Amino acid sequence: MLPYSDRPSAEEIVAAVPGLASYARPAVILVPERGEPAVRESSIGGPLLWPVDEPWPHCSLPDEKGMEEGLDDELPASAMVPVVQVFKKDAPGSWWPEGADVFQLVWCPNVHDDPPAPHEDVSPVVEVRWRRAADVGDVLATPPRPVRQEDEDFGFSPRPCTLTPVRLTDFPSPFELPETLVPAVERLVKETGGEGSDVITRVAGNKFGGWPSWGITDPYEFRCAVCDSVMPLLFTVASHDTTGITVGRWNDLRIFACPADLGHGYRFDVG
Repeated sequence: MLPYSDRPSAEEIVAAVPGLASYARPAVILVPERGEPAVRESSIGGPLLWPVDEPWPHCSLPDEKGMEEGLDDELPASAMVPVVQVFKKDAPGSWWPEGADVFQLVWCPNVHDDPPAPHEDVSPVVEVRWRRAADVGDVLATPPRPVRQEDEDFGFSPRPCTLTPVRLTDFPSPFELPETLVPAVERLVKETGGEGSDVITRVAGNKFGGWPSWGITDPYEFRCAVCDSVMPLLFTVASHDTTGITVGRWNDLRIFACPADLGHGYRFDVG
């Protein structure tokens, strides 16, 4: 049984707490399963639909591994690793820029204590790519390997997984709601979650859209540095036993994007 298959529908949730209607956000949870994903499939840790003539991202920022090896002064650039690939057919939504149907995320599999903005301390350094699958001719068969990276069980080296999409409507944490709604939401969570789990608000997992989890941090509003628009949650990379990913203290890496123009850049947050 897929996660959230027994979760109440959005209509049932709003019927129970009508005040939640204006806070509803679409989301697509991407449920991982260990496997051998193909290059034209959505995956975590799988091969990417990457043009053979497009340079592969490298990271030359200082990292803990390089410092341990005494390379902090002359640090050779290290290749990033594939983390996520999602095709639009699996996760349709307003988050897709016009003309794109493939979302890709790579990161440097090393700890960076003080990376420059918009990256987060003690986290992977991330790059995002959007592309149109039909534009990709010859595919890069074997991306370069990192010259250094944390041990595989550290959590920055994803295991190959296929992804099953689950579309649902997400709602915010009670911490982000008016006080008048909190008792009813908490009551609904208690009635439906079972054993204290919450299947109503900030649904957990790798996901497009929805609401942030705010696992160990207070809710925070990110604003675009270019146009000052409030940046909603774009994508979440979750810590998960199946994928082998661990970010933060078993938390999430969250990507926020400007709703006016993705070209304005992203904000990354771990917690």
